[in-house]
Amino acid sequence: MANERLRGAIVASGLRLDEVAEQLGVSGKTVERWIGEPDRKPYRRFQYAAASLLRCEVSYLWPDERTSSEVTEAGHAELRKLYPHRSVVPNGLWTQLYAAARRNFDVLVYSGFWLTEDAMFHRIVKEKSAAGVPVRFMLGDPASAAVAVRGADEGIGTAMAAKIRNALLNYAPLFGLPGVEFRLHDTTLYNSIYRADDEMLTNGHLYGVGAYMAPVLHIQRVPGGELFDSFTESLERVWQAARPILSPTDYGECSP
Repeated sequence: MANERLRGAIVASGLRLDEVAEQLGVSGKTVERWIGEPDRKPYRRFQYAAASLLRCEVSYLWPDERTSSEVTEAGHAELRKLYPHRSVVPNGLWTQLYAAARRNFDVLVYSGFWLTEDAMFHRIVKEKSAAGVPVRFMLGDPASAAVAVRGADEGIGTAMAAKIRNALLNYAPLFGLPGVEFRLHDTTLYNSIYRADDEMLTNGHLYGVGAYMAPVLHIQRVPGGELFDSFTESLERVWQAARPILSPTDYGECSP
């Protein structure tokens, strides 16, 4: 049976199928399939975008989906604590988080230089490597445009690229450890993400403000929540697009 609620909402909006598709960034055929093939539901982000465009609840267009209030309540449960800026996060929280990692150990930053100078953090990485936990480091490519822009945004110019190079040198003893991988990315980061299994700390990036003065969210995965998974999806996209490196000096121009 076709999704008549979606069809009706589109008709009521006065928009044509191709206009809906253009607004959502998909093809007209894709929207037709959403209507004619109920089993082919759009990804969550497209569900919300369509609901917003058509001024309907997601649960109305796709009745088996939760209401926005239910999603919001789950999001509240995901947020363990909000810190107004990174400098007030308890020093031991970062190592405590990673010390508990059993499945996932991810660091997504431009430089994260302050963490590279933490001897306890280095020890934890080595312990996790020995225990078979995959450890993934994603740092900004010092030659990339994104790093140059971030340096300008923070008012430190080329010092941002220099911080990344120094961070990589500090991590030199970790290169080559079993299960420890380093990649360089040229992504515009809106958050640095520090993930350990089902918890993470996300450090926001604000224009003209150093990351140490930007807010940090301590979030956890909970059943029905979407906040944690949204950050995780972003992290995975960066990882997939990033370039593997085998040594702390293995950087250069980003691939086009």
